[in-house]
Amino acid sequence: MARQSQRRTPSPLTRKIATRRPRKTLVVFCEGERTEPLYLEALKKQPNVKDVASVDLRVATEHGMPDVLVSAAVKAREKAADEEDEIDEFWCAFDVEWPTNHPRLREAVQQATENDIKLAISNPCFEIWLILHFESRGSWLDNDGARRLRRRLDGVPDKGLDPAKYMPLVGKAIYNAVMLDKQHFRDGKEFPRDNPSSGVHRLVASIGAEWNQAAT
Repeated sequence: MARQSQRRTPSPLTRKIATRRPRKTLVVFCEGERTEPLYLEALKKQPNVKDVASVDLRVATEHGMPDVLVSAAVKAREKAADEEDEIDEFWCAFDVEWPTNHPRLREAVQQATENDIKLAISNPCFEIWLILHFESRGSWLDNDGARRLRRRLDGVPDKGLDPAKYMPLVGKAIYNAVMLDKQHFRDGKEFPRDNPSSGVHRLVASIGAEWNQAAT
């Protein structure tokens, strides 16, 4: 008996090409020279970020004042436009500072708004954002109080940072920060009277899609 030939399914002429989400580039100007950059660098290494977002981190150190940071971001944005450098977002991360506020805070915010510079403002300081990884906080804090509380919660010296203690708790920090925003809105407390608060959750949500869901 003649052997029946097995028919093979024709192989496709073209292979499926794996698709990747387009990379997102952010430029972040930081007031702090150590803690904030260490935190953002740790974010960049998280699985939900490193394959999605490219974060170009630049630290402006000229006096560290908010209006200086915003002016530097505006210049960088204009330069990027002139050179057709595709950068999705420009951010400035700075503190309000208590008991004495940074000068020209409102001018810095206005300049940022007029030039499409996004802001991540912490009140009184970046340490409140770190505190929110561990607990909610609704009562007023000055800089020293925030730093003492942060050291008690994470056990790390003032200007150090152990990213391993924070990265698993980013979602919790976002939730706590959003709840603070809602509380201040209900109480009619507007910037810069919104102590304690931190807009870093908006920057983090922009960096990672998973965190964006947590912020909404």
